[in-house]
Amino acid sequence: MNTDLAALAKQLVAPGKGILAADESHPTIEKRFQSVGVVSTEQTRRVYRELLCATPGLSEFISGVILFDETVRQKTSAGIPIPEMLAGAGIIPGIKVDRGAKALANFPGEKVTEGLDGLRERFAEYTQFGARFAKWRAVISIGEKTPTDFCIEANAHALARYASLAQEAGLVPIVEPEILMKGRHSIERCFEVTVATFEAVFVALFAHKVRLEEMLLKPSMVIAGQDCPRQSNVRQVAEATLLCLRETVPAAVPGIVFLSGGQSDELATAHLNAMNEINSAPWELSFSFGRALQSPALKAWHGDPSQIAAAQDALLHRARMNNAARRARYSEALERSELYAH
Repeated sequence: MNTDLAALAKQLVAPGKGILAADESHPTIEKRFQSVGVVSTEQTRRVYRELLCATPGLSEFISGVILFDETVRQKTSAGIPIPEMLAGAGIIPGIKVDRGAKALANFPGEKVTEGLDGLRERFAEYTQFGARFAKWRAVISIGEKTPTDFCIEANAHALARYASLAQEAGLVPIVEPEILMKGRHSIERCFEVTVATFEAVFVALFAHKVRLEEMLLKPSMVIAGQDCPRQSNVRQVAEATLLCLRETVPAAVPGIVFLSGGQSDELATAHLNAMNEINSAPWELSFSFGRALQSPALKAWHGDPSQIAAAQDALLHRARMNNAARRARYSEALERSELYAH
């Protein structure tokens, strides 16, 4: 075991802290910018991501930030490399290394994540830029005839190959198998698919000799599809998610950093809080949210330089709320209180 990587993995899920995902691809961030009337350019993306990473006090609640390839190469307005700025603020820089989910040939409606070609060399480059952990996302969709076993296995294999290469390069791999919320599927169907996916992922991780103490799992929560007429309450989602994890995830994994997966900001936080209230897990239950942390900040900023401080306040508020959820102290009253609201 690499004790340095094991310690870093634990540092990323330190009590009360979580990870900010700021690694949106160009098409994704363009859509989000369009929603607030901002044109996506290299400059606007740099300004926005700098304001996120430079938020005063962020390190109290955020342990690491996942960066996009473009961002890891950029410098702040003061000429400091963004990873260096993060490290100086006590936040661990990370990097998204997959190249997106592409159509899985001969399997209509299913996808497999690409980006393994040349990954060893890219890891070497990213470590030079200061990255200390990495992330790879696989997406599994639920439909009448999906996912197929082959789709699950293909994505599990790619996740394991990535994770083994990350550890070889001296980085902590975040393994992200996301079960998409799109669809009419029930929470029971989501549970079934999530169990099958996680089982396949850990079989592949064992086969590739990935050291579980030196990685983190970034899963979606077990939740009904967005169009399902029967939605579960917060407690039911928390219980189903924890049961799924207990059945499939070895205790050697130091932490679970949930993705928000299209949930609203406050609902994702409420679900995390409920899981920590139950408190029956052998892992740290944390967060690695993108939109559920950024959305209020993006709306507050909307491309206006005079609103950078307001945007940072909005981000800090959401980070603080998720800090409370990690300690099972989040509530709607806390969300609305003048002490925390901005």
